[in-house]
Amino acid sequence: MPRIVHIVGNGDNAFHYQKEERRGLKLTCNLPPFAVPGAYGTVIVDFKFMKALTAGEIQAPGDWILGQRPKIWMDQNPSFFIRFSSQVKEFYTILPDYAANYTDFNCGHMACHFACNKIKADEVHMYGFDSIMDFNLRSTSDLYLQSARDGNNNLRLTDNWRPIWLGIWKEFPNTKFIIHHSHDKIKIPTTDNLDIRVYS
Repeated sequence: MPRIVHIVGNGDNAFHYQKEERRGLKLTCNLPPFAVPGAYGTVIVDFKFMKALTAGEIQAPGDWILGQRPKIWMDQNPSFFIRFSSQVKEFYTILPDYAANYTDFNCGHMACHFACNKIKADEVHMYGFDSIMDFNLRSTSDLYLQSARDGNNNLRLTDNWRPIWLGIWKEFPNTKFIIHHSHDKIKIPTTDNLDIRVYS
């Protein structure tokens, strides 16, 4: 049987995940926009989220898969690490050579890379990855963590983030990636192992 991974991102179209029963392993990014029962873990990549967790401003239930910057945060805040160590499933600090730095390697990137590299997924289903499909970087994370979402910052982020997707799809040519979205007008080049599933 194929190894299937569902990744719930934080964009507007994440709700397509709820359209039907999803069998396979589930990953979420930071705090998902809705409960994802049985999630294997939530992927966390940045200092801002870790700071909010430490301050008690937000809570992230379930197990955590932490990137390089959260690992640094844990090293610098040992009492917090000890308190929440039971939730840390693992640290995943790989940075592929097509990503210039950890800042450009966002939560969705890391979740997809983890699914392919660590879980050896045959299929990766992506929900709420709106920055690939539209000039839309809105995130449910913005509801609890302040982020700059002006046009100039969105342009900078899309210029940094979008090329990394092509790198991931090319690095794992034997994995089928399926983006679940409201249209199929993708804004970046595609590869043969990428499909788009459109919902009305």
